Amino acid sequence: MPVAHPVAVKLNPEVHARVRELAKAQHRSPHYLMREAITQYVEREEKREAFRQEALAAWEAYQASGLHVTHAEADDWLARLEAGQDVEAPECHN
Repeated sequence: MPVAHPVAVKLNPEVHARVRELAKAQHRSPHYLMREAITQYVEREEKREAFRQEALAAWEAYQASGLHVTHAEADDWLARLEAGQDVEAPECHN
């Protein structure tokens, strides 16, 4: 297991008091809650950044190839999926 490195985080008194109260209510330490909060934040933001990178790559691919589906084609496909039909995505075209 990697060695943890201590980091100082300055919280305003109100937030610090709220963390202490929440930790007390959950029978946890404030340290535990702050570690969990930071871990969850980092994981969520990494997923958001990966999604953003995928969107940029898709946009670049579209600009290079022009391949797309129309709104009507996508809407019809999604409606069929919502209705429980097991249908393939529509073919991309220029």
